Amino acid sequence: MTNHDTPHPRPHPHHPFMAECAAEAARVARGVTAEQLARPTHCGDWDVRALVNHWVLYTSHGLEHRALRKPLPEELTRRDFTTAPDWADAYAAQLDRAVTAWADPSLWEGDIDLGMGPLPAVDLAGMIIKEMAVHGWDVAVATGQDFRVSEGAARFVLDVVETHGDLYRQYDGFADPVPAPADAPVFDRALASSGRDPKLGIR
Repeated sequence: MTNHDTPHPRPHPHHPFMAECAAEAARVARGVTAEQLARPTHCGDWDVRALVNHWVLYTSHGLEHRALRKPLPEELTRRDFTTAPDWADAYAAQLDRAVTAWADPSLWEGDIDLGMGPLPAVDLAGMIIKEMAVHGWDVAVATGQDFRVSEGAARFVLDVVETHGDLYRQYDGFADPVPAPADAPVFDRALASSGRDPKLGIR
């Protein structure tokens, strides 16, 4: 067998959900107008600009740095990404780089410790996928858009929310769960479990 015939390792089973949520996050970002950045959101005191900056930082740059096992540099954590007129395209490109980095299944193994204690890489990646989706929905709601994911991705996000919900609430990352009917759409149940009101979304 030649080198050209060597098969590539199969991506981790969760990687398609990462790619799907990243693509939808990029779509929503491109729908945000400059005039909407000063709008309030349902995320505490954050306006759309603050929400977008958090979203961009952790779900694209943070995602790639987690793959590289490197902390985010201070320059990135202090940057206002929305000052660039092409910030949404830059976000999409950075998401692509991050998703490509995680295509290596070995990166989903072991622990990642960036100074806050070790966490299984597979759990950390899942939590960032969840951030793409729920903050993507937050941005979509604040800017009059919708956020669409497949049933499989929605179930994955719901599982992450339910598994790590207490940890997020411990650090004020989630509000208390919002009641949702057992027969509600899966993504609505994920949003409700994370303390978001699914009724805020487009119907």
